[in-house]
Order: sequence, then C-alpha cells, then structure tokens
Amino acid sequence: MTDNLTTTAAGGAARTLLMCGIVAGPLYIVVVLIQMLTRDGFDISRHPASMLSNGDLGWVQIANFAVSGLLFVAGAVGLHRVRDPAGRGGAWGPRLIGVLGAGMVAAALFSADPADGFPPGTPLGPPTSMSTHGMAHFLVSGIAFLALIAACFTFSRWFAAVGRRGWAAFSTVTGALFLAAWISIFVSQGSRVANVAFAIAITLGLSWASLLAAHRLARPGTAAHP
Repeated sequence: MTDNLTTTAAGGAARTLLMCGIVAGPLYIVVVLIQMLTRDGFDISRHPASMLSNGDLGWVQIANFAVSGLLFVAGAVGLHRVRDPAGRGGAWGPRLIGVLGAGMVAAALFSADPADGFPPGTPLGPPTSMSTHGMAHFLVSGIAFLALIAACFTFSRWFAAVGRRGWAAFSTVTGALFLAAWISIFVSQGSRVANVAFAIAITLGLSWASLLAAHRLARPGTAAHP
C-alpha cells in the first residue's frame, strides 16, 4: 500500500519543533545514565530514575524532566503541524506525545519520595508513608506512561494503514513491551529484574518517540498520521 501524499511540507518552524522532539529522548537518557554512574548510592535495580530528583544534586534530574518534557511538547506540536488536516485519524498521535511531555514537566514539579537507601541516609526499604508530592509524582508519571503506550499503538495503526510495516511493528512492540514492563513492577512488587526491565522499557519508549519525530522530519510530505 502506498502513502496518501499531501502537498504540505514541513516549514522552518515545524522542522525546528521536530528537532526538539528528536533531541528530547536522547537528552533524557544520557543525563540519567550519567547520574546512574556518578550518584552515590543509586542502583537502577532498586531505584527508579525519578528518585534522582532527591538529594543535593536532585536539581539535575528535575531539570532533566522539565527540559526533556518541554522538548517533547515542542516535538508534538511539530508532529501536529506536518500532519495532513484532511487525513484520517485527526491529531490524536501528536496529542498523546504532548501529554507525555507535559507529564514529564509535571514530574519535575512533584518529586518522587526518597526510598530504599537513596539518597544516602534514607532508611532501607519502601517509605512508610507517601508524601503529597510523592503521590502527585506517581499520578503524573502514570499519565505520561499511559500516553506513551497509547501513542505507540495509535501510530502503529496508522503506519500499518499506510503500508509501513516496519514502523508499525516497531511501534507495536515498543508499546507492548512498555506495558508489560510497567505491569511487572506491580506484579513482582518491584523486583530487581522488573526494575531493570522497566528502565530499559523507558529507554526504548523515549527513543521511539524521538525516532518518530526524526521519521516525520525526513518524510514531511507523507500522509497524515493519527
């Protein structure tokens, strides 16, 4: 099946916005990786990346959430601008990417609670109670995760419809693995294997979102996405 072409090309503003989306995922991943290797007491098999928002250097992860989230929001606007207004599916795909970005910004505003020995000096094990900002972080993170999963399946459907089987499969697998890894956190009660699997799933999901922006930047004249 061939694409339903549109004559709308990505203008300068749209290209800049898509570039923001391309940068967002790698920026977040690299900053988290650097912190994983340098922050005392942090163990990705025990601590989610959101816990990096705590401690004297917590501002680094807070800024990472905020900047990466804003870049994803900008990328979502770029995805919206290069769509075909008359195409099928409307603008749900870009909107879901926008919700992902907004959720990351909100995660910067509401930090996760310290737990299980991080930052150093925190008692081992889960916190005995959850703070208001900790609950808010849990909520906004969940919304961001759901938006990313939904975006994967929404774009998968569109890619399949226009005959891009590789991208359809990539999107489906990313969404399915992310969902499975997220569920495993709850089922296993945060086992080390599940924590690492979820960290990998987040890396895959954010990489997918940035690669999606790169794909649309490279092919601005193809059919509308959902």
